[in-house]
Amino acid sequence: MAQPPILSLESIGLQIGGKWLFGNREEGTLDLHIGPRDRMALIGRNGAGKTTLFRLIMDRLEPDRGQRKVKPGTRIVLLEQEPDFSAHATLMEFALSGEHPPAEHEIEAIAGQLGIDMSKPADGASGGEKRRAAIARALAQEPDLLLMDEPTNHLDLSAIDWLEDWLARYKGAFLAISHDRTFLKRLTNATLWLDRGSLRRKDVGFGGYEAWEEQVYAEEARAAEKLDAKLKIEAHWLERGVTARRKRNQGRLEKLHDMRAARAAMMTPGGTAKLKLASDEDFRSKSIIVAEDIGKSYDGRAIIKPFSLRIQRGDRIGIVGANGAGKTTLLKMLTGELEPDTGSVTLAKTLTGVMIDQQRSLLAEGKSVRDVLAEGGDWIMVGDAKKHVQGYLKEFLFDPGIVDTKVATLSGGERSRLLLAREFARKSNLLVLDEPTNDLDLETLDLLQEVIADYDGTVLIVSHDRDFLDRTVTVTLGLDGSGKVDVVAGGYEDWAAKKASPPPARQAPASGSDKANQSGNAPPPPASGQNQGSRKLSYKEQRDYELLPARIDELDAAIRRGAEILSDPDLYSTDPQKFANITKGIENARTEKDAAEERWLNLAERVEAL
Repeated sequence: MAQPPILSLESIGLQIGGKWLFGNREEGTLDLHIGPRDRMALIGRNGAGKTTLFRLIMDRLEPDRGQRKVKPGTRIVLLEQEPDFSAHATLMEFALSGEHPPAEHEIEAIAGQLGIDMSKPADGASGGEKRRAAIARALAQEPDLLLMDEPTNHLDLSAIDWLEDWLARYKGAFLAISHDRTFLKRLTNATLWLDRGSLRRKDVGFGGYEAWEEQVYAEEARAAEKLDAKLKIEAHWLERGVTARRKRNQGRLEKLHDMRAARAAMMTPGGTAKLKLASDEDFRSKSIIVAEDIGKSYDGRAIIKPFSLRIQRGDRIGIVGANGAGKTTLLKMLTGELEPDTGSVTLAKTLTGVMIDQQRSLLAEGKSVRDVLAEGGDWIMVGDAKKHVQGYLKEFLFDPGIVDTKVATLSGGERSRLLLAREFARKSNLLVLDEPTNDLDLETLDLLQEVIADYDGTVLIVSHDRDFLDRTVTVTLGLDGSGKVDVVAGGYEDWAAKKASPPPARQAPASGSDKANQSGNAPPPPASGQNQGSRKLSYKEQRDYELLPARIDELDAAIRRGAEILSDPDLYSTDPQKFANITKGIENARTEKDAAEERWLNLAERVEAL
């Protein structure tokens, strides 16, 4: 039997600036009921009212219509996206200022697991340290209902893993606003969709959201076609702007997998040494960044141990690792901003880069949107094309009417989107993105993935967003904190799988050969009989070498068949078990395919060495 809700918002209507954000003058149309074990994702565009809904739940905002009901004794705690530390000398002082102040030792216990020193001055703390302190404060208050606004922003992968583990064991309810698809898929059992002033609920986790969204839009489009011409135009937008975009993204993902396979063929299983190509000179001519034996140390500690890498035109390079592992140092060395202690970095002479950083430092709050994009004019040059500024705003999901709005009045997500619009308009062949997904809603993330996929140049991305990396990058540079850089063809999951697998047994290299193995060129072949690279294939290995290509083709076909079945927008709602089985089957097929490809590449390399 379902338990009664611990909090309800009933028939809510709310005006902001004279306009109805939720409901309307005649009737309230927003209703929300949260049960004691609900784990819900709150989805909606930037500006739809997600943070405002949190304020209503917290009773920090009075609705114009309707009422808020809370079960007596329910403790509600909000983990804000950007909490205010200005009135607090230390992180601990901030943590003790919560609405339900916990004991200091309870905060310290959580802070210790998150690896944060709470005695640190608040004004000198980094974004990641402040985020950890805010999490420690929220969790230590032992909430019955936890509201989280972008909880993974500024967190590294280890902290995200810790938070996911904590929430998996958590006995209360939570409601999360997050752009982190992996976080939401792993933890939620219901989805709230805030759309055009109404709140829809579906008792499926975020994994079923996209299919549900397509189904709703398709139903609306069919209904609108029966009405007047204006609604037909809206129906056309819904079909092309949502369903068609998702189909295009499926095609781009297929293209991305092809790019990864091609890049894998240029590497040894170790990840960094390049196999012999039909034309090595052609490979060199396409290289835009050549890093040879680069390394960096600070105070005697190796931040980046010597390694080599060639980045080609069109590569999408993801850089992942814990905070402090050296991601920014590596990025600066690859772009020529920082000199390595060892080795050298050579940049193509025609390289023109654009940097989009996580501080959004290029936006002045006193400027208007028109000033930012078009220097006060009506037209903007996008590459070689001239576009009207209002039309260009629509491409980045803005209402063209905001063209004269001041930057200071935009939300964090809208500012991020505006910065993307500005920077993608500039002519460049290298795009550097530092935590680009912070503050972006899911629709803007889809748009960003499209723009990156269509970008003609090379992209370097530093991100902790696992799903985003899996959808965009061809090569991942993984930093484990020891200074070693793993180079893996594929995204975050490919790097995580490599970390989880034991390293292949091999003969210890002779003195000096380690450097050769890390280089962008394959090391010279060993003398006959020195290692398995020149040993004749066994019967089983020969069979694998001959049969694996056919098996890889079979797996490819199975993945395509599964993807075609999942493209049915009604499948999740009509047969969720079938949806789950096919999804799992695709995951297993991809895992087997990756292993088969790596096995065949190993054998092919040995065949060439014979």
